[in-house]
Amino acid sequence: SVRTTEEKIEIAAEALRRAKFKFAGRQKVHVSSKMGFTPFSKEDYNKWKACGRLIPNGMDVKWLSSRGPLHRLIGRENA
Repeated sequence: SVRTTEEKIEIAAEALRRAKFKFAGRQKVHVSSKMGFTPFSKEDYNKWKACGRLIPNGMDVKWLSSRGPLHRLIGRENA
């Protein structure tokens, strides 16, 4: 498993293609449509990050839903 930026996808795919010759059996290279270790697509991630609905939590993010205390949503744009 490799996580990399958009610019380095071709380099990472080539590195994995070469590395799969070292292992027996069928190896696949898959480019995900998700953003990092989150369940969000790249478009949704950027949209919710700009709105302030995503809170960094180590290597993933916490989602702020529209439910719950109002004080965490007051003053946020497009929340």
